[in-house]
Amino acid sequence: MDLKEIQNLIKFVANSGVAEVKLEMDDVKITIRTTLEGNVTEATYVQQLPVQNALPQAAAPQQIAPVAAAPEAPAVENAHYITIKSPIIGTFYRKPAPDKPMFVEVGKSIAKGDVLCVIEAMKLFNEIESEISGKIIKILVDDMSPVEFDQPLFIVDPS
Repeated sequence: MDLKEIQNLIKFVANSGVAEVKLEMDDVKITIRTTLEGNVTEATYVQQLPVQNALPQAAAPQQIAPVAAAPEAPAVENAHYITIKSPIIGTFYRKPAPDKPMFVEVGKSIAKGDVLCVIEAMKLFNEIESEISGKIIKILVDDMSPVEFDQPLFIVDPS
């Protein structure tokens, strides 16, 4: 099972409303738990056994429900806009805490080093800082949504 299949499985479980799913295959055991408060999804590898045969084995086809692909960044009229992308896989948050204001809004000017959002990965909250100065043109991800590596998050006008 590759990383993309695991990510799709996590998204499917998170959207299904199921509290816990355990999946055991020949070489991997995975447990996925979701909590209703904040809709946080946690994936835990329970065990990954070493490969014992050097010969490739025909894997049985797996039935995984299709999951909608992450929305791509829409084509923006001006080519000089810069897209800020997610450096990690995790859950996207627009504010530092539920009772705090958003880090940035559309139309807000940002400077290099300003915190744009927080991405939670494996119970660690990672502040994503701007590497450029400019103005936020569009926010491409909803608050508390799962994001993938290199997924577009913001469109910034650097001028």
